[in-house]
Amino acid sequence: MLEKEFFTEYGEASQYQIQEVVGKGSYGVVASAECPHTGGKVAIKKMTNVFEHVSDAIRILREIKLLRLLKHPDIVEIKHIMLPPCRKEFKDIYVVFELMESDLHHVLKVNDDLTPQHHQFFLYQLLRGLKFMHSAHVFHRDLKPKNILANADCKIKICDLGLARVSFTDSPSAVFWTDYVATRWYRAPELCGSFYSNYTPAIDMWSAGCIFAEMLTGKPLFPGKNVVHQLELVTDLLGTPSPITLSRIRNEKARKYLSNMRRKGPVPFTHKFPNIDPVALKLLQRLVAFDPKDRPSAEEALADPYFQGLANVDYEPSRQPISKLEFEFERRKLTRDDVRELMYREILEYHPQMLQEYLQGEENINSHFLYPSGVDQFKQEFARLEEHDEGAEERNSPPVQRKYTSLPRERVCSSEEEGADAQTSSASVVFTPPQTPNTATRLSSKKTTQVDKAKAAATPVKRSACLVRSDSICASRCVGVSSVVS
Repeated sequence: MLEKEFFTEYGEASQYQIQEVVGKGSYGVVASAECPHTGGKVAIKKMTNVFEHVSDAIRILREIKLLRLLKHPDIVEIKHIMLPPCRKEFKDIYVVFELMESDLHHVLKVNDDLTPQHHQFFLYQLLRGLKFMHSAHVFHRDLKPKNILANADCKIKICDLGLARVSFTDSPSAVFWTDYVATRWYRAPELCGSFYSNYTPAIDMWSAGCIFAEMLTGKPLFPGKNVVHQLELVTDLLGTPSPITLSRIRNEKARKYLSNMRRKGPVPFTHKFPNIDPVALKLLQRLVAFDPKDRPSAEEALADPYFQGLANVDYEPSRQPISKLEFEFERRKLTRDDVRELMYREILEYHPQMLQEYLQGEENINSHFLYPSGVDQFKQEFARLEEHDEGAEERNSPPVQRKYTSLPRERVCSSEEEGADAQTSSASVVFTPPQTPNTATRLSSKKTTQVDKAKAAATPVKRSACLVRSDSICASRCVGVSSVVS
């Protein structure tokens, strides 16, 4: 192989121009960047000292692998992973994601005048992503508004699969539940009390119901202070479980605790949530049923009358279950070097030529020299941005944050527009959501005035089927931050 050809494929140093830090956490740092060749914007996630703790490294490996296997418009996509400079010694990982502008937590916090059409379209995308995920026998286990990314065109994507697990049988799964630490407010009651030894995708459906309720009301449904308080709040609304439900609980202590609770009757959802569409409440009540057997699957929820005029089975794909071979490493004890090698092998999925050489046993070229991976440049860029960020904090300046933008208002179409939209729909590609609130007019982040509310009340309300299609959603593309900030 000519040196020029080799370096052409792996010379990534000038591929992206890092712009600003958009997020920080225990996992590392995320910066927005632009690709000079395409003009597209991406988010680059820097994770340092990945292999310091083997358990954390395995979690990162699991998430990267799942995101490669679960390619779907409603699940965040990894665009690229930087090739590490040294196969045997690398410590840091740089993952390139599609850039999303915000997350659902901030969307609900900033926009206090979301319409029923927004709620419907958000939930539709969430359930569609869950249908695909569950068909692969993957349980997310940590669904919450902060783990759902959002754009100003109303596109949302499920992210953060670090706690996700794969079940390799059609029966309920009992694998690896001991490390379940998901956010309590969105945790299914059977997980709060360890009611069962086996669990199903119904745990994600409960979380989806809690998120839906938060969309409708603007506040968490069950904000428990601890596990006991969480179960108290759940039973305050749903009532204490029936004897049939109690008989299914295998954990003797949990069954005894619930049996000894003060008897409570269920609160009608129409009383708890006045002025909410009754059709929406019926679906919500199904999603947050106490007994997991009473909750619908994602596929069943998509067929609910609430989505009439929006749901389309042609845009709601599923996939074959994930092969056991993909997660064979979960069944054995791994050393730090084992995980590093598995991580390197996964990174090669984004470098086809290197992967081919690796599989052919020709990977020893890596032991002779360090090829230009671009990691050194990213280290310098991130260091410069973080130093600038820390300096701003020391000067009591607000830290650099992601620019959260408001969402578009609905716009009712005329009959001519509906006809034109129907023609567009017939030519759309697979996975394209049928309709979405229009991006031509955006929601203000300010409080809605009484005059605006009066005008809105006088406007006839139609479901999402009558709303203008968003070109950006049709193309399943994200919108850059700078393009939506006024």
